[in-house]
Amino acid sequence: MKTVTRRDAIPLHLLRRKRVAAYARVSSGKEAMLESLSAQVSYYSTTIQRHVEWEFAGVYADQAATGTKDNRVEFQRLLADCRAGIIDMVITKSVTRFARNTVTTLATVRELKLLGVDIYFEKENIHSTGGDGELMLSILASYAQEESRNVSENCKWRIRKDFREGKIGSMSMLGYRRENGRLVIVPDEAMIVRAVFEDYLSGMGIVAIVKKCRNAGFTISTSGLAKLLRNEKYQGDMLLQKTFIADHLTKQKVKNTGQLPQYHIENSHEAIIDRETFEAVQAEIARRSALHKPKKTPTTPYPFTGLIRCGKCGAAYKRKHANAGGKYEKIVWICCI
Repeated sequence: MKTVTRRDAIPLHLLRRKRVAAYARVSSGKEAMLESLSAQVSYYSTTIQRHVEWEFAGVYADQAATGTKDNRVEFQRLLADCRAGIIDMVITKSVTRFARNTVTTLATVRELKLLGVDIYFEKENIHSTGGDGELMLSILASYAQEESRNVSENCKWRIRKDFREGKIGSMSMLGYRRENGRLVIVPDEAMIVRAVFEDYLSGMGIVAIVKKCRNAGFTISTSGLAKLLRNEKYQGDMLLQKTFIADHLTKQKVKNTGQLPQYHIENSHEAIIDRETFEAVQAEIARRSALHKPKKTPTTPYPFTGLIRCGKCGAAYKRKHANAGGKYEKIVWICCI
């Protein structure tokens, strides 16, 4: 008779040490912040290696301007390594250091949870794989996102206050540099600006001026040169709040077409181009634009154009040749979606 001896499987986590990594982030590249980041890296390295049951899997550290975006290089590298199965647990200071976007936080936590990767938030003392982890994280992440919104609103308030007082923020433009909140002329660059305005008034086109600039060793795009010719700052004025950030999460700039007030300050700084020349260039831009404006081809709408709507989605119907060129060619009206 054969003897069969049962040997229970040894759990995988007992066969090897838990591979633990840490994630750290500071909000800017200022010297004090960089020292803080260095301290965090040192702290996590020591903490992880102090646990005999843990294996040090590295510290991932970002010098990010914000926690709302997903373009943090080290954060993305951390996720890639988790997906590759080389990390079992991630330690981070708090939910706000991990991400200030509720959607990003929860999506990441859920993905890593499915991969068997635990995230430990020190400040909140929460393990993402714990029973109440996701509920608590959802609440905390919502608070973190609201905090990000408040910070954004405070920044907007400060910027708009500066606008009302005629102050400018950070900016970069040919011919000027910013000095103590004021625009100061850069002589060498101002010469290029004056030459561009003179060439345009002499009859040269945008493309020809761009080529001339490049041959002289100065690179500018056609769109950049077109903006240069329209920039009111060259005549000594400033129009502030031309754009604004509509969403504190995406940080995407939107052109201000009347959504918010704008502030026009005359004679705010020394001009590079006199007003007569600047106005002459604007008039020439308008004249050339009218000459080259494409003529719209008149269209005759069909009798049912704009009258038929889809009963399911509400979209307009469009006229179409079915089986065009074939035996069963016919005109039909179909939903455009």
